Amino acid sequence: MLAIYLNDHFAGATSGAALAKRVARNHHADEFGSRLTAVAREIKRDRTALRQIMRVLGVRPARYKIVAAWLAEKFGRLKPNGGLVRRTRLSALLELEALCLGVQGKAAGWRTLLAVHDQYPRLDEQALRGLLARAHHQFDELENMRARTATALGS
Repeated sequence: MLAIYLNDHFAGATSGAALAKRVARNHHADEFGSRLTAVAREIKRDRTALRQIMRVLGVRPARYKIVAAWLAEKFGRLKPNGGLVRRTRLSALLELEALCLGVQGKAAGWRTLLAVHDQYPRLDEQALRGLLARAHHQFDELENMRARTATALGS
């Protein structure tokens, strides 16, 4: 069961890292640019940390789930946003909301691993606590940007 769970989270981390990178690139020149770039780098490092945890536990990545997650992120770009070929404020808001949800899911994954770490002695409790703290910080950063973007949506 843990292997399936970790693979599901790894698939989510794959699409989340791609989304974070794209969002950071789309905002590189605005007020959120540097913060989003930092969060995107952290999200990529979190994916790497999850992959290392899987390695330590002997869990092989399910390639089909990784490909499906990657494709889902690409197809997610096709949603209507109030503009035909350009980005709108709604695009930014929806992307930030998706990142917030992804980070909350990641935090839940770290909490789950903390809950079972005593059953898997190779899991590093302190590292998991650090990853969870980083997820909380990422959520706070993203939620602040999301709230500011939502407020600007009406103007």
